[in-house]
Amino acid sequence: MTPTGVVVAPPSLDRKQWLAARRTGVGGSEVAAVLGMSRYASSLEVYLDKVGEMPLDWPQSPELAEAAFWGLAHEPTIAAEFARRTGLRVVEGPGMLANVERRWMLANVDRYVLDEGESTPSSLLEIKTRSAFQLDEWLLGVPDQPALQTHWYLAVTGYAHAHVAALLGGNRLIIHRVERDEQLVEHLVQLVGDFWQCVQDRTPPPVDGSEATEELLGHLYKVKTDAVTVADPAEVLPLLERRRELKARAARTADELREVDNQLKATAGEAEVVKVQGTVAYTYRQNGPLAAKRFAAAHPDLARQYMHRVDALDTKRLAAEHPDEFRAHRARRLVVPEESTAA
Repeated sequence: MTPTGVVVAPPSLDRKQWLAARRTGVGGSEVAAVLGMSRYASSLEVYLDKVGEMPLDWPQSPELAEAAFWGLAHEPTIAAEFARRTGLRVVEGPGMLANVERRWMLANVDRYVLDEGESTPSSLLEIKTRSAFQLDEWLLGVPDQPALQTHWYLAVTGYAHAHVAALLGGNRLIIHRVERDEQLVEHLVQLVGDFWQCVQDRTPPPVDGSEATEELLGHLYKVKTDAVTVADPAEVLPLLERRRELKARAARTADELREVDNQLKATAGEAEVVKVQGTVAYTYRQNGPLAAKRFAAAHPDLARQYMHRVDALDTKRLAAEHPDEFRAHRARRLVVPEESTAA
């Protein structure tokens, strides 16, 4: 299909079959997570998925699912406009590709690009839909995560260059050509290859401090009520001590920061803008959230005029009438006593 890519799964697979095929290797959308550079997934999550310890169709957050839906819906329009603006032909691919030498290197390419007069693709097109808030970043070039994904696809396919088309805010199309960086490709293959070897050896990556890992651990396990794990003191006690040190440091830092902020506020006095040497150094404006309780106490009649009811989930009644469903969706909290008795 491409200089170094072969088809390993046709596009006709249903979703469950396609997800199973993804477990045979690492795809471009997973590279950033493997390298610890993703906001939405961690290397631990990718590992657990590859070894089959995650549900085959792990649910996305509603926000990510919505973004993915619109990204897929806009793909044909972005591809057509890319072709119109560049004069290049684009075609859909034959399905999931794998590198001919390293079958664990997978790619699901959005579109393939044909130069004028050619009958076979010479490069690929990666399509993105992003928020308008990211426009400045995209004007400078392809940001890190899509750049890694694009280079991974170059590694799988063997192409010398790729195109990336990003729709920003629904009304601004940014197009970049990405030249193959052989050193980056080799580096990616090495690092992701090391991860894949850990998958083969059933050696999980270390638990990191990312929000993605925190979210994963909070919902990964089916909790057994009051179950007890007897942990290795050599593993747990140093972590508890480190946690106490970090909490104490955070408290000291918070107090010191508050002291500095209070001094700056005192300097501002009645002014909202503070200048130093003719330049605005900081502002202290009265534009924060309304102190609702203080306002209601000072102006009870006026507060009643603007009081309104809001829809809210009756969690107490839900817990009483559907305890199993309530418990299944409760978040897990880590609670550590001030003085651990684990020793």
